[in-house]
Amino acid sequence: MNKDKQQADLDIALRQCREGIDAVDKQLIELLAKRAELTTEVGKIKSQSGMPIYVPEREKQLIAARRAQAEELGVSPQLAEDLLRRMMRESYVTQNHKFVKADKSINNIVVVGGKGALGRVFVGLFERSGYTVSIVEKDDWDTADTLFTNADLVLVSVPINLTETIIGRLTNLPVNCVLADVTSVKDKPLSAMMEAHAGPVVGLHPMFGPDSPGMIKQVVVVCNGRMQEQYQWLVDQMTVWGATLYESSAQEHDKAMSFIQVMRHFSSFVYGTHLAAENPDLQILRDFSSPIYRLELAMVGRLFAQAPQLYADIIYNNPENVALLKRFHTRFGEALEFVENGDKASFIKAFLKVGHWFGGYAKKCLIDSKQLLLKANDDRA
Repeated sequence: MNKDKQQADLDIALRQCREGIDAVDKQLIELLAKRAELTTEVGKIKSQSGMPIYVPEREKQLIAARRAQAEELGVSPQLAEDLLRRMMRESYVTQNHKFVKADKSINNIVVVGGKGALGRVFVGLFERSGYTVSIVEKDDWDTADTLFTNADLVLVSVPINLTETIIGRLTNLPVNCVLADVTSVKDKPLSAMMEAHAGPVVGLHPMFGPDSPGMIKQVVVVCNGRMQEQYQWLVDQMTVWGATLYESSAQEHDKAMSFIQVMRHFSSFVYGTHLAAENPDLQILRDFSSPIYRLELAMVGRLFAQAPQLYADIIYNNPENVALLKRFHTRFGEALEFVENGDKASFIKAFLKVGHWFGGYAKKCLIDSKQLLLKANDDRA
């Protein structure tokens, strides 16, 4: 009986604790609702004043203050930061509904390919900033000249394989109209724009996909073309939208993309091709995997959920990509020889050499990836 009573007392204590947790969780949700009201109001104020949605200094100060408070109260500072960053991400979404114009003298925007996935993102951003936005698609060219006549900006957002052809048709734009593109390669499109249009020209590469809710904390690479002062309003507008901007030459950009995009996409393509050919049970792979492998598998699977033409265009666009991928193939073969020959010493030597090249960044990656892995583990169904 004593044992039964002890268990009954433990059950009561556990139930009371759970009821207390439920009550606190309810209060947390109520506080989140109040916070959302305040951040929505902040968004309205920023939209009226022209302040950027994302202010890095403010975010850093807020996180530092809450981490210090958490430490004083015996709460994990990392937990406090994780929660705060998640709340901030949500608050940026609530502030993403209306923006101020960076330059009130600018009004007419034409987005060529505005019904495409990425084009729609820009159309929405411009419309929420008070611009008059027109869209030109492949069946609209008979009436497009009328739209171009009064355009302050013509933004080209079409597939890579069509970009230069479309730009070649834009030879009668107003002299002060800004011509820009958002293609993921920059050298050839920027040259084509410089040849087609005598006015201001700029190449842009938004480093995010069409599933992004906007530009807040997203990277956009800016490749300057001609008459920068006349398209500065567009750069300022992206800052208002919350983007992080990096300037680059078109050649430097394309070289970097060979590593950032081409090698990554091609490696994922080959990895997925190999998996499909070997035909393992995908569910077993997911069930048995560690968080890091689940993330890797998710990134490979993500590739094959999207349009093959896009990735084919990225990989095939530059003939120099072939030489880069051949060098990658050679190094893969060299590493395979270590395994075939049972040469662990050479493998370890090569491993340490690469680790030296990464330097302190490798340790930073180890720390940064920990949060991703914890999140992946939390999401395990």
